[in-house]
Amino acid sequence: MTAAPRTDLYPTRVTGEAIAQTRLDPTVWGDHEGPLSQQERDRYDSNGYHVFDSLLTPQEVETYRAELQRLSEDPALLASDRVVLEPDSDRLRSVFEVEKVSELFAALLNSSRLTDVARQVLGSDVYVHQSRVNYKPGFGGAEFDWHSDFETWHAEDGMPRPRAFSVSIALSENYEFNGPLMVMPGTHKTFIPSVGETPLDFHKESLRVHRITVGSPGQEHLSRMAHAHGIKQIAGPAGSAVMFDSNLLHGSNGNITPFSRSNIFIVYNSVENALEEPFAAALPRPQHLGNREFARGM
Repeated sequence: MTAAPRTDLYPTRVTGEAIAQTRLDPTVWGDHEGPLSQQERDRYDSNGYHVFDSLLTPQEVETYRAELQRLSEDPALLASDRVVLEPDSDRLRSVFEVEKVSELFAALLNSSRLTDVARQVLGSDVYVHQSRVNYKPGFGGAEFDWHSDFETWHAEDGMPRPRAFSVSIALSENYEFNGPLMVMPGTHKTFIPSVGETPLDFHKESLRVHRITVGSPGQEHLSRMAHAHGIKQIAGPAGSAVMFDSNLLHGSNGNITPFSRSNIFIVYNSVENALEEPFAAALPRPQHLGNREFARGM
Protein backbone atom coordinates (compact mmCIF):
# COMPACT_ATOMS: atom_id res chain seq x y z
CA MET A 1 0.00 0.00 0.00
CA THR A 2 1.36 3.41 -0.97
CA ALA A 3 1.57 5.93 1.86
CA ALA A 4 -0.55 9.04 1.46
CA PRO A 5 1.48 12.11 0.49
CA ARG A 6 2.08 14.46 3.39
CA THR A 7 0.65 17.95 3.42
CA ASP A 8 3.13 20.80 2.93
CA LEU A 9 1.63 23.90 4.52
CA TYR A 10 4.50 26.15 3.42
CA PRO A 11 5.68 25.16 -0.08
CA THR A 12 8.99 26.75 -1.07
CA ARG A 13 11.93 26.42 -3.49
CA VAL A 14 9.33 26.82 -6.22
CA THR A 15 9.62 27.28 -9.98
CA GLY A 16 8.28 30.45 -11.52
CA GLU A 17 6.84 33.17 -9.32
CA ALA A 18 7.11 33.13 -5.51
CA ILE A 19 3.71 34.03 -4.07
CA ALA A 20 3.66 35.14 -0.43
CA GLN A 21 1.08 33.55 1.86
CA THR A 22 -0.37 34.44 5.24
CA ARG A 23 1.14 32.43 8.08
CA LEU A 24 -1.17 29.59 9.10
CA ASP A 25 0.21 29.06 12.63
CA PRO A 26 0.29 31.18 15.79
CA THR A 27 3.41 32.92 17.04
CA VAL A 28 2.62 32.37 20.73
CA TRP A 29 1.19 28.89 21.23
CA GLY A 30 -1.41 29.22 23.97
CA ASP A 31 -1.65 31.29 27.14
CA HIS A 32 0.93 29.67 29.40
CA GLU A 33 2.47 31.14 32.53
CA GLY A 34 6.16 31.93 32.44
CA PRO A 35 8.83 34.65 32.61
CA LEU A 36 7.23 36.91 29.98
CA SER A 37 4.37 39.17 30.98
CA GLN A 38 1.16 39.33 28.97
CA GLN A 39 2.27 42.68 27.53
CA GLU A 40 5.63 41.20 26.48
CA ARG A 41 3.93 38.20 24.89
CA ASP A 42 1.54 40.49 23.01
CA ARG A 43 4.43 42.60 21.69
CA TYR A 44 6.31 39.48 20.64
CA ASP A 45 3.22 38.16 18.90
CA SER A 46 2.82 41.45 17.01
CA ASN A 47 6.46 42.28 16.21
CA GLY A 48 8.04 38.83 16.08
CA TYR A 49 10.88 39.66 18.47
CA HIS A 50 11.60 40.55 22.11
CA VAL A 51 14.71 42.18 23.61
CA PHE A 52 16.25 41.24 26.97
CA ASP A 53 18.27 44.20 28.21
CA SER A 54 20.51 42.18 30.54
CA LEU A 55 20.17 38.41 30.17
CA LEU A 56 23.77 37.79 31.30
CA THR A 57 25.70 39.42 34.13
CA PRO A 58 29.07 41.11 33.37
CA GLN A 59 30.83 38.21 35.09
CA GLU A 60 29.01 35.69 32.88
CA VAL A 61 29.91 37.69 29.78
CA GLU A 62 33.60 37.49 30.66
CA THR A 63 33.34 33.73 31.32
CA TYR A 64 31.66 33.08 27.97
CA ARG A 65 34.09 35.34 26.13
CA ALA A 66 36.97 33.28 27.50
CA GLU A 67 35.19 30.12 26.34
CA LEU A 68 34.70 31.69 22.92
CA GLN A 69 38.44 32.30 22.75
CA ARG A 70 39.20 28.73 23.86
CA LEU A 71 37.03 27.29 21.09
CA SER A 72 38.72 29.50 18.50
CA GLU A 73 42.10 28.00 19.45
CA ASP A 74 41.08 24.32 19.49
CA PRO A 75 42.81 22.69 16.48
CA ALA A 76 40.59 19.60 16.48
CA LEU A 77 37.46 21.74 16.47
CA LEU A 78 38.80 24.04 13.76
CA ALA A 79 39.35 21.02 11.53
CA SER A 80 35.79 19.74 12.02
CA ASP A 81 32.61 20.20 9.99
CA ARG A 82 31.13 22.29 12.83
CA VAL A 83 33.27 25.28 11.81
CA VAL A 84 32.38 27.82 9.10
CA LEU A 85 34.98 30.34 7.92
CA GLU A 86 34.51 33.86 6.59
CA PRO A 87 33.88 33.98 2.82
CA ASP A 88 36.95 36.10 2.00
CA SER A 89 39.44 34.69 4.50
CA ASP A 90 40.26 31.80 6.81
CA ARG A 91 39.02 33.72 9.85
CA LEU A 92 36.43 32.02 12.03
CA ARG A 93 32.80 32.88 11.24
CA SER A 94 30.72 30.34 13.22
CA VAL A 95 31.01 27.19 15.32
CA PHE A 96 27.89 24.99 15.33
CA GLU A 97 26.52 22.54 17.89
CA VAL A 98 28.39 24.25 20.73
CA GLU A 99 26.66 22.18 23.41
CA LYS A 100 28.69 19.20 22.14
CA VAL A 101 32.05 20.98 22.49
CA SER A 102 31.53 23.20 25.55
CA GLU A 103 30.06 22.25 28.93
CA LEU A 104 29.70 25.96 29.73
CA PHE A 105 27.57 26.66 26.68
CA ALA A 106 25.62 23.43 27.15
CA ALA A 107 24.63 24.55 30.66
CA LEU A 108 23.49 27.93 29.33
CA LEU A 109 21.43 26.38 26.51
CA ASN A 110 19.67 24.13 29.01
CA SER A 111 19.23 26.75 31.75
CA SER A 112 15.72 27.52 32.97
CA ARG A 113 16.05 31.24 32.23
CA LEU A 114 15.93 30.29 28.54
CA THR A 115 13.94 27.04 28.45
CA ASP A 116 11.15 28.49 30.62
CA VAL A 117 10.64 31.25 28.05
CA ALA A 118 10.74 28.69 25.23
CA ARG A 119 8.11 26.48 26.85
CA GLN A 120 5.90 29.48 27.55
CA VAL A 121 6.02 30.79 23.98
CA LEU A 122 5.93 27.45 22.15
CA GLY A 123 3.36 25.86 24.47
CA SER A 124 5.17 22.55 24.94
CA ASP A 125 8.41 20.94 25.96
CA VAL A 126 11.26 22.08 23.77
CA TYR A 127 14.67 21.04 22.50
CA VAL A 128 17.65 22.77 20.86
CA HIS A 129 17.24 22.52 17.10
CA GLN A 130 20.51 24.33 16.41
CA SER A 131 23.19 26.22 18.31
CA ARG A 132 26.27 28.15 17.33
CA VAL A 133 28.61 30.94 18.28
CA ASN A 134 29.16 33.70 15.73
CA TYR A 135 32.43 35.64 15.80
CA LYS A 136 31.86 38.39 13.16
CA PRO A 137 35.40 39.76 13.50
CA GLY A 138 36.36 43.38 12.96
CA PHE A 139 37.67 44.42 9.55
CA GLY A 140 36.04 41.63 7.61
CA GLY A 141 33.06 40.02 9.32
CA ALA A 142 30.73 39.41 6.38
CA GLU A 143 27.05 40.22 6.20
CA PHE A 144 24.18 37.77 6.59
CA ASP A 145 21.70 38.25 3.77
CA TRP A 146 17.97 38.83 4.42
CA HIS A 147 16.17 35.57 5.08
CA SER A 148 13.60 33.70 7.14
CA ASP A 149 15.20 30.88 9.12
CA PHE A 150 12.04 28.81 8.90
CA GLU A 151 12.19 28.78 5.11
CA THR A 152 15.58 27.04 5.30
CA TRP A 153 14.65 24.76 8.20
CA HIS A 154 11.44 23.74 6.43
CA ALA A 155 13.04 23.19 3.02
CA GLU A 156 16.33 21.60 4.06
CA ASP A 157 15.75 20.20 7.58
CA GLY A 158 12.11 19.14 7.35
CA MET A 159 10.70 21.37 10.12
CA PRO A 160 6.92 21.16 9.55
CA ARG A 161 5.72 24.44 11.12
CA PRO A 162 7.21 27.72 12.39
CA ARG A 163 6.85 26.60 16.02
CA ALA A 164 10.40 27.65 16.88
CA PHE A 165 12.39 30.76 17.73
CA SER A 166 16.00 31.91 18.05
CA VAL A 167 17.84 33.66 20.86
CA SER A 168 20.91 35.75 20.03
CA ILE A 169 22.93 36.63 23.14
CA ALA A 170 25.52 39.39 22.74
CA LEU A 171 29.01 38.69 24.09
CA SER A 172 30.31 42.02 22.82
CA GLU A 173 28.81 45.46 22.33
CA ASN A 174 26.29 45.58 19.49
CA TYR A 175 26.84 49.05 18.07
CA GLU A 176 24.78 50.45 15.23
CA PHE A 177 27.93 50.42 13.09
CA ASN A 178 29.46 46.94 13.59
CA GLY A 179 26.86 44.84 11.82
CA PRO A 180 24.14 44.25 14.43
CA LEU A 181 21.04 42.18 13.77
CA MET A 182 18.42 43.89 11.62
CA VAL A 183 14.78 42.77 11.57
CA MET A 184 11.60 43.70 9.74
CA PRO A 185 9.02 43.76 12.55
CA GLY A 186 5.81 41.91 11.79
CA THR A 187 7.10 40.05 8.74
CA HIS A 188 6.86 36.74 10.63
CA LYS A 189 3.12 36.81 9.83
CA THR A 190 3.87 36.25 6.12
CA PHE A 191 5.66 33.27 4.59
CA ILE A 192 7.61 34.11 1.45
CA PRO A 193 8.73 31.13 -0.65
CA SER A 194 12.11 31.02 -2.34
CA VAL A 195 12.56 30.36 -6.05
CA GLY A 196 14.86 27.63 -7.31
CA GLU A 197 15.82 24.05 -6.58
CA THR A 198 18.04 23.32 -3.57
CA PRO A 199 21.52 22.29 -4.77
CA LEU A 200 23.06 19.18 -3.24
CA ASP A 201 25.06 20.02 -0.07
CA PHE A 202 23.85 23.60 -0.40
CA HIS A 203 24.70 24.31 3.26
CA LYS A 204 28.41 24.24 2.43
CA GLU A 205 27.88 27.28 0.22
CA SER A 206 24.96 29.10 1.86
CA LEU A 207 26.58 29.37 5.31
CA ARG A 208 29.65 31.11 3.94
CA VAL A 209 28.75 33.23 0.89
CA HIS A 210 27.96 36.95 0.92
CA ARG A 211 24.74 36.69 -1.05
CA ILE A 212 22.37 33.79 -1.49
CA THR A 213 19.66 33.40 -4.11
CA VAL A 214 18.05 30.09 -3.18
CA GLY A 215 16.61 30.49 0.32
CA SER A 216 16.35 34.28 0.29
CA PRO A 217 13.25 36.27 -0.76
CA GLY A 218 13.50 38.16 -4.02
CA GLN A 219 14.24 41.88 -3.96
CA GLU A 220 10.67 42.74 -4.92
CA HIS A 221 9.36 40.94 -1.82
CA LEU A 222 12.05 42.46 0.41
CA SER A 223 11.29 45.96 -0.89
CA ARG A 224 7.57 45.52 -0.33
CA MET A 225 8.02 44.15 3.19
CA ALA A 226 10.57 46.82 4.15
CA HIS A 227 8.25 49.62 3.01
CA ALA A 228 5.29 48.05 4.81
CA HIS A 229 7.04 47.09 8.08
CA GLY A 230 10.23 49.13 8.33
CA ILE A 231 13.65 47.93 9.48
CA LYS A 232 14.83 47.89 13.10
CA GLN A 233 18.46 47.56 14.23
CA ILE A 234 18.95 45.61 17.48
CA ALA A 235 21.87 47.34 19.18
CA GLY A 236 22.73 46.79 22.82
CA PRO A 237 25.45 46.02 25.36
CA ALA A 238 27.21 42.73 25.97
CA GLY A 239 24.89 40.51 27.99
CA SER A 240 21.74 41.71 26.22
CA ALA A 241 19.79 39.34 23.99
CA VAL A 242 17.03 39.23 21.42
CA MET A 243 14.63 36.37 20.77
CA PHE A 244 12.88 36.31 17.41
CA ASP A 245 10.38 34.12 15.62
CA SER A 246 11.66 31.53 13.16
CA ASN A 247 9.84 33.19 10.25
CA LEU A 248 10.90 36.80 10.94
CA LEU A 249 12.87 38.40 8.10
CA HIS A 250 16.29 39.37 9.42
CA GLY A 251 19.90 39.91 8.34
CA SER A 252 22.96 41.99 9.17
CA ASN A 253 25.50 44.20 7.45
CA GLY A 254 29.19 43.43 7.21
CA ASN A 255 31.58 44.65 9.89
CA ILE A 256 34.24 47.03 8.55
CA THR A 257 34.97 48.48 12.00
CA PRO A 258 37.68 47.25 14.42
CA PHE A 259 34.95 46.18 16.89
CA SER A 260 34.03 42.49 16.67
CA ARG A 261 30.43 41.39 17.27
CA SER A 262 30.36 37.94 18.82
CA ASN A 263 27.21 36.22 20.02
CA ILE A 264 25.70 32.92 21.14
CA PHE A 265 22.86 31.79 18.90
CA ILE A 266 20.32 29.18 20.07
CA VAL A 267 17.23 27.80 18.34
CA TYR A 268 14.45 26.24 20.43
CA ASN A 269 11.88 24.05 18.71
CA SER A 270 8.75 22.39 20.08
CA VAL A 271 9.01 18.63 20.61
CA GLU A 272 5.65 18.52 18.81
CA ASN A 273 7.34 20.03 15.74
CA ALA A 274 10.13 17.48 15.31
CA LEU A 275 11.96 17.28 12.00
CA GLU A 276 10.68 15.13 9.15
CA GLU A 277 12.22 14.52 5.76
CA PRO A 278 13.16 17.77 4.00
CA PHE A 279 10.31 19.46 2.17
CA ALA A 280 12.50 20.83 -0.65
CA ALA A 281 15.87 19.10 -0.61
CA ALA A 282 17.12 15.67 -1.59
CA LEU A 283 18.81 15.00 1.75
CA PRO A 284 18.61 16.57 5.23
CA ARG A 285 21.44 18.79 6.39
CA PRO A 286 23.97 17.29 8.85
CA GLN A 287 23.11 16.75 12.52
CA HIS A 288 25.14 19.77 13.68
CA LEU A 289 22.85 22.03 11.61
CA GLY A 290 19.50 20.38 12.35
CA ASN A 291 19.10 18.26 15.48
CA ARG A 292 17.35 14.93 14.88
CA GLU A 293 18.51 13.30 18.11
CA PHE A 294 16.84 15.46 20.74
CA ALA A 295 15.82 14.29 24.19
CA ARG A 296 12.21 15.04 25.07
CA GLY A 297 11.23 17.12 28.09
CA MET A 298 13.90 19.86 28.28
